[in-house]
Amino acid sequence: MDFSSLPITHQETITEDYIDFLGHMNVMWYTHLFDEAVYEFWGMFGCGLDYHNSSAMGSFALEQHIRYLAEVRLGDSVTIRSRALGRSAKTFHFMHFMVRDKHDVLAATGEFVGVHIDLRTRRGTPFPKDALRKLDALLEAHRKLDWEAPVCGVMGVR
Repeated sequence: MDFSSLPITHQETITEDYIDFLGHMNVMWYTHLFDEAVYEFWGMFGCGLDYHNSSAMGSFALEQHIRYLAEVRLGDSVTIRSRALGRSAKTFHFMHFMVRDKHDVLAATGEFVGVHIDLRTRRGTPFPKDALRKLDALLEAHRKLDWEAPVCGVMGVR
């Protein structure tokens, strides 16, 4: 898989705080790093951190599936790239790909379904029309990639 056409949504060098007693990055930090990538990725269609901070709207995670494919260790630099997979009026299916930069090794994938919510009611609500236009353009570009996303097969937009 060639990830170079996917947007970079987070980069980080792994510090001692991320390392567990087994000498590699603890599983909780994969979730943390993928969560950091969400804000940048959702920002590409107008629903990132600035949007959340300036409106009464937000997003909740509904499902996630993480695959651990190669160890991430102290001092490793990782890059996360993200791919849009599908959407409904209120939900969005996407993946993150965490690559260890030094050897260009896919370390983990994260597959997610999130929902756009109104923070006043704490209920799902449709994405803004402008966000849907941008999201559809992103989906179209990612559908044209010459490789299938390695989805788990049980998640998606309903």
